[in-house]
Amino acid sequence: MNIYTTDKIRNVVLLGHGGAGKTSLVESMAYLTGMTTRMGKVEDGNTISDFNKEEQLRNISISTSVISMEWKDIKLNILDTPGYFDFIGEVEEAISAADTAIIVVSGKTGVEAGTEKAWELCEKYKLPRMIYVTGMDADNASFKNVVETLTEMYGKKIAPFHFPIRENEKFVGYVNVVSENASRWKGKEVEDCEIPEYSQENLSIYRSFLMEAVAETSDEFMDRYFSGETFSENEIRAAIRKNVLDCNLVPITMGSNTLCQGTYALMDDIVKYLPSPENKEIAGFNMKTNEVFEANYDFSKPKSAYVFKTIVNPFIGKYSLIKICSGVFKSDDLIYNKDKDIEEKVHKLYVLQGGKTIEVAELHAGDIGAIAKLTAARTGNTLSTKANIIEYGKFELSKPYTAMRYKVPNKGDVDKVAQALQKLSHEDLTLKIVNDAENKQLLLYGIGEQQLEIIQSRLKNEYKCEITLNKPKIAFKETIKKKSDVEYKYKKQSGGHGQYGHVKMRFEPSGDTETPYVFEQEVVGGAVPKNFFPAVEKGLQEAVLKGPLAAYPVVGVKGILYDGSYHSVDSSEMAFKTAAKQAFKKGVMEASPILLEPIMTLKVTVPEDYIGDVMGDLNKRRGRVNGMNPTIAGKHLIEAEVPMMELAGYCTALRAMTGGRGEYEYEFARYEQTPSDIQEAEVSARASKVNEDSEE
Repeated sequence: MNIYTTDKIRNVVLLGHGGAGKTSLVESMAYLTGMTTRMGKVEDGNTISDFNKEEQLRNISISTSVISMEWKDIKLNILDTPGYFDFIGEVEEAISAADTAIIVVSGKTGVEAGTEKAWELCEKYKLPRMIYVTGMDADNASFKNVVETLTEMYGKKIAPFHFPIRENEKFVGYVNVVSENASRWKGKEVEDCEIPEYSQENLSIYRSFLMEAVAETSDEFMDRYFSGETFSENEIRAAIRKNVLDCNLVPITMGSNTLCQGTYALMDDIVKYLPSPENKEIAGFNMKTNEVFEANYDFSKPKSAYVFKTIVNPFIGKYSLIKICSGVFKSDDLIYNKDKDIEEKVHKLYVLQGGKTIEVAELHAGDIGAIAKLTAARTGNTLSTKANIIEYGKFELSKPYTAMRYKVPNKGDVDKVAQALQKLSHEDLTLKIVNDAENKQLLLYGIGEQQLEIIQSRLKNEYKCEITLNKPKIAFKETIKKKSDVEYKYKKQSGGHGQYGHVKMRFEPSGDTETPYVFEQEVVGGAVPKNFFPAVEKGLQEAVLKGPLAAYPVVGVKGILYDGSYHSVDSSEMAFKTAAKQAFKKGVMEASPILLEPIMTLKVTVPEDYIGDVMGDLNKRRGRVNGMNPTIAGKHLIEAEVPMMELAGYCTALRAMTGGRGEYEYEFARYEQTPSDIQEAEVSARASKVNEDSEE
């Protein structure tokens, strides 16, 4: 592949709902550019983008893939992202490297939740964008419906560039709204034609949309528009480009990926209207001078880049995907990773075409490429030189809230699983591995359950090790509500010295459920010698680890040693420790023991239409709604307190209720008493645990 300068590069991220046609659009583009001689199909598992076995098996995109292609004298770096919400981290990584976006919408299903999410992301990161409506060859496709829906949602920003000509329910050509001419397909070629009479009305409507959008770009244009003047085609195109760059205008066009129709015009429009990196700004921090480093994709400045994605594959190795922020990266360069404080050599530079790597001699500022086998590099790291140490801010990724407990069936694979999960977490930053020592469980956190199931499948197929996934154990705790007064005498004789420890103790709530226990002594007259007090406390310290009600940790208990007895020969620390433990078990059970459950503060953001459904569902989950407030994005934030055990599967349920439009987050608030029916069920289920020495 040729070397391209900054002005000849377009970094385009494809966004949209799952199944809208992003991957098949890449196939169409690759075919037109001559990168491939035939177009693959998602259902056949032979597309450029979905080269991963899991993607081919499931017929969905799971990871972002980079496809570099040459179109005329321009290099297009296309980032094809997953449309399913479990893989939002992949989308956010791709957006951090993109300068512009194409939001892909299905002409059959129209605007969906993924379309709205794509728009929100573009607004958040101020990405210039176009909208491309696919599937125009389908019988029930409607470009008009998509335009009307988007205009209703986003106003006059939506500017139709082309619309389809359909005859006998077939997609035969298109009308160019900017130049006001029409074209028909004749085989693979396009020829000019008259605008059909039945298309004149739509042309008038879309032309009016476009002219209004152009008029709003300046006061001068607005005056000319209202005075009835017309704009020249060059004026229209110049105004469109300026306003697309400023995110004030969003062109919308259409085509058929399977017929490779409309793709040519789309790629031309990408070159004409969407920005190259030289039109973008980026700044880091020079760690040597303590000054802001205005990189701005300038090839003449010291070299710097950041790692926006990591690929770790047991078959092809590790690749760090980078975007060059300044300077020119070349093979054999020495680069310094400030985050890891290590200098490494760039042996080879690559550009990617899905799963295929192509070696290149150099990459200029603004370009996207890959470096193989950088041992220390991780996603989000900055690469520069020791002479000019640069650091860029970390991009924001969605936080995972869906947890599953995992076990390794084959004990011999424990280390293998740990190493594989570590590699997978380098590749997917929304995957978190947590060792929950308190509850003796290993947890995997992800965005959704499908993501975790795919991790499980990848471990089996790629790393040849297996895990099982189950619901996490809830971190219940035990405490008491009343007081008790008990005694326990531990006496054992088996030849020689025996064992003797006798304690009388009172137990009562301490009032502090943050602390397991409080120990006090009120012994008078030396009934229990002082040297055995630590042994009694040690007994309490061990006893609170596993309560007598349901074998959960105990909190908020005060133990008061007030009397007892001892034997001058047989008494020992072990005997008093054992007596205290048994007294504790007896005392807790006589003091109205209860289970406490963790309560989470839950924040749910949803469009207004779904508030009723979400509130009703929260009530079923024993939730208490504390308030609701409108957000800047026109949605509503519902704040509630919900028991943690009721949040199992909430990600899937919320998506089903809101069509994928709801988002949530939660954090621990406090512990509260568990309802009696749930306590009874839990105590019954864990009866065997109470009598075990240890838990699984």
